Amino acid sequence: MSWAMHAKNALREGKTVQIRPRGHSMTGKVNDGDLVTLEPCDPANLKKDDIVLVRCRGNDYLHLIKAIDGQRFLIGNNRGGTNGWVGSQAIYGKATKVE
Repeated sequence: MSWAMHAKNALREGKTVQIRPRGHSMTGKVNDGDLVTLEPCDPANLKKDDIVLVRCRGNDYLHLIKAIDGQRFLIGNNRGGTNGWVGSQAIYGKATKVE
């Protein structure tokens, strides 16, 4: 089971989960190997620049909310890239701590 599947399952059950994402697309906000705490979230309370665990275009990401348009969220990394728009059902949890 992938790290994302484990985290998504726990978040769906209302649990808080910790992950150590790999990669450099979020450098400056989440560095390679940082310990990130994710909690279930209410999409109505999300705001621009929140870090979320999200499924976008068939892939799971720990990325930023770049913009919000009603119940749609533009997802992107911390290097200026965007992945696309998703609905609130594609967001599984919000990062509440990065260490």
